[in-house]
Amino acid sequence: MQEKELIRECLNGSRTAQHDLYNKYAEVMLGTCYRYTKSLADAEDILQDGFIKVFTRLHQFKGNGELGAWIRRIMVNTAITYIQKHNRYKREMQVDDVAVHPVSDENPEIHMDTKELVELVRALPVSYQVVFNLVGVEGFSHVEVAKMLNMNENTLRSQYNRARMMLINKLKKNSNVLENQAYAGRI
Repeated sequence: MQEKELIRECLNGSRTAQHDLYNKYAEVMLGTCYRYTKSLADAEDILQDGFIKVFTRLHQFKGNGELGAWIRRIMVNTAITYIQKHNRYKREMQVDDVAVHPVSDENPEIHMDTKELVELVRALPVSYQVVFNLVGVEGFSHVEVAKMLNMNENTLRSQYNRARMMLINKLKKNSNVLENQAYAGRI
């Protein structure tokens, strides 16, 4: 079924079409949700809430862009709402305004698979994880993210820079461990 026809059928209330749309995007969107959480269960909750919004707002999709990008935006916004609403995340998201720290221009050349990189990002403190995902992965501007998170723009920039530096340091550490293991003949 073509995407336009699938959307039309979903808008007409077809459960089969809704199921097909869900199956087409659920796996990728679960990955998006998982990047913002500390557990798969939370990511699944966000995914379900997000798809409820997708189906109730599908009439708002104008077809100007890709449906997947539109759904991803809903998932990201749902993840942000979830994080801001749940105390275990809310406490970690509250930060003080801090001065922006300079970022190193070092750019380590490290080879790793996507799963390893996602796990490194997920290991960041929640506030850094969310900011890094929104700016570094999703591509939102600092101004947009500051508004989304109701955060001072300088604080946001500092958090993003700190997240980058933490990731760079973790990547360097992992790279050194791999080099040492290779040198010792372990890999």
